[in-house]
Amino acid sequence: MKRVLLFLCFWMYIFGYSQSKETSIETVIIEDKSDPRALEILKKVERMFRENSPKSLESYSYKSYEKISMDIDEDSITQFNEFFQNSSFVKKKREKDSLNNISARNIFSKSKLFLWERAQEFLYSKTYGEKINILDNRISGLKQPVYEMIALQQSNRDKIPAQLKQENRGLYRFFLTDTLEMDGRKNFVIRFREVNYKKPDKKRKYNGAVYIDTETYGIKKIENFSKNKNDGIITSTWIYFNNKWFLAHETVKLKMSNMAMEKDGKEQSGEKHEKKDRKSFGTYAFLSSRYFDYRAPIENDRNDFKGYTFSVKNISGTTLDRYRTDPLTAREKNTYTTIDSLGKIYNIDTKARVLTGLLNGQIRMGALDFAVDEIVNYNLYEGFRVGLKAKLNETFNPYFSPDYYFAYGFKDDRWKYGIGLDIRTTLDKNSFFRVDYTDDVTASGEFYRRLWNFKMKMANYGNNIQNDNYYRFRSASFSYLNDVSNGLTLVFAARRNYEEALFNYSFRNRGPGFDNFNTLFTLKFSPNSTNIMTPQGKSLIDQKYPELYFNYEQSYKILGGDFNYTRFDALFVHNFKTRLGTTGFRLYGGMVLGDAPIWKNFTMNGLASPQRDFNFNLTSFLGFATLEGGKYYNDRFIAYYFTHKLPLYFKSFGQNVSSFDFVLRGTIGNMEHPEYHQFKFRPLDHLYQEVGLEWSNFLSSYFNLGLFYRVGYYTTPNFMQNFALQFKLKLLEF
Repeated sequence: MKRVLLFLCFWMYIFGYSQSKETSIETVIIEDKSDPRALEILKKVERMFRENSPKSLESYSYKSYEKISMDIDEDSITQFNEFFQNSSFVKKKREKDSLNNISARNIFSKSKLFLWERAQEFLYSKTYGEKINILDNRISGLKQPVYEMIALQQSNRDKIPAQLKQENRGLYRFFLTDTLEMDGRKNFVIRFREVNYKKPDKKRKYNGAVYIDTETYGIKKIENFSKNKNDGIITSTWIYFNNKWFLAHETVKLKMSNMAMEKDGKEQSGEKHEKKDRKSFGTYAFLSSRYFDYRAPIENDRNDFKGYTFSVKNISGTTLDRYRTDPLTAREKNTYTTIDSLGKIYNIDTKARVLTGLLNGQIRMGALDFAVDEIVNYNLYEGFRVGLKAKLNETFNPYFSPDYYFAYGFKDDRWKYGIGLDIRTTLDKNSFFRVDYTDDVTASGEFYRRLWNFKMKMANYGNNIQNDNYYRFRSASFSYLNDVSNGLTLVFAARRNYEEALFNYSFRNRGPGFDNFNTLFTLKFSPNSTNIMTPQGKSLIDQKYPELYFNYEQSYKILGGDFNYTRFDALFVHNFKTRLGTTGFRLYGGMVLGDAPIWKNFTMNGLASPQRDFNFNLTSFLGFATLEGGKYYNDRFIAYYFTHKLPLYFKSFGQNVSSFDFVLRGTIGNMEHPEYHQFKFRPLDHLYQEVGLEWSNFLSSYFNLGLFYRVGYYTTPNFMQNFALQFKLKLLEF
């Protein structure tokens, strides 16, 4: 299992590498501040970036070949083999030794530990957007690709390198040191170092350099070195083509660990060994990406851009020879033979699918996918709720996918269940019909979360944790979902429900239970997000903003329905970066027209408990830290959530860099006929606001700590009622 985790986490380490390392270049003594000339050049680089970007052209295309591996440093391979062959570890090899107990030492003696090749084609049109075709792909140890893995993108393609971004400017010191000619063009040389790298000798130290074209202010090259010698280097180089700067070459070398070898084959423990009998070899992650076959302009054929951002043309590895810029070495060829054999023994394919399924909130076991978010939950009505939700995946049948779930609440002592069937119309995109039947309970006044991704749902976990006004529904429904394009998804559903309040409630003196026939239209528009089609369905690779979610529900007095109301809600999410930092906001609201029971109205997403003297809760995508849950209901409302991250960074403990976000949340609405609802609640008809300060990477942990205070009309004389602490898992991001 350790090898599986290594294979899957290793490439994430490469692409997720953002913290720069440092090296030393001795020169004159400097002050601990950037050179104003260098900063002025970098401002022009940022200002001219869009004009210099290939995406300022009408259209273009190019290809790439990438190779990622894990190995010993090339300079050490000969020494390693000599030491390995002379050690008693090999001479004392037992008869029962096999691939089952093969070690990294055995693998490194004849091959690399990991190898991944990928060829891609990049198409762009101002009319149709970007399209990336995965021309071929091969990963050692895996028969089937991990699609979320093969769709990863390099950090500096079409992006300003992280070290040069305005929001990161405070993390480095920049110095204009020289000008030199590269490929016949003159370049500024700006060297940089991290602000936290201080040496007692006070000599100038650099951990990187960037080369800027003096004429266009385009980036020609950037190098980022490790602090310690031979620990790593990251280099990106651009080429000037058609008056734009295209990425031409990227190389990465990162030290992963040290592997110590003893001549007796044993790892060093508490025993003392002579230095001559011990040898240490560094293991490294390597990446090489080469881009070629640039063309601009190209023909804009609509069919070339249809579907999702990514399309997979081939995954067998049989056509990679067409794109390799250099042939494989004997060591690399042996890697596929050795690691593929290990893959069969350790069943890496199955384990990889299990681990990557977690990205979409699923645990994959053979032909079944189990939903992570259904295993354990908690709310005031059910108490602890445990459940199991399983869906037969494409291994069972690519077109027909039945599913079921059952759950049990310990507090209400009741079983819930649901059963459904998805029928796909095509394997090229998400397009399927669904029929299902459900008998379950849910909180009153929930904001619809249909088409939210797993991360958003997890971020909204506990949004109704303080709301015990639950209702039961028995529902039969028929729906159709279609991805019209990469960024547009539409869903239409028709439902016949029986709905009944599970709290002391009556609607217009007609009791707590009703029949309801309604239709629901849902739209999601996310034009900039990156998606790929996999055998499991569409997978989100990179969520980019803005995004719009819209729901329109219409109830009818037909087929036994008791209501004729209209309900709609919308959520708009966006964030953007400026010189003053990163600003994000969510605008959302809804309205109910006509008569509808309280659970079809809107609760105001309070996370605070009236029974507690101290408010502490987990963050929620739409929740308010200081607002009492289940207390307020409106039939119309509007709300906002603003956050702003200042480009000021500091270190507290450990290696993580912290910063502060300012947060402002507010909501206002009203209830036209509160007398229709016979139970205790209040309309929230004045502006409710809370302000907060969020400390990211709190004490170098994986959590952000938020301090929030209620301001305005609903402020009370009791400080503790107005104040709240809130934790957020960093991975949930904005």
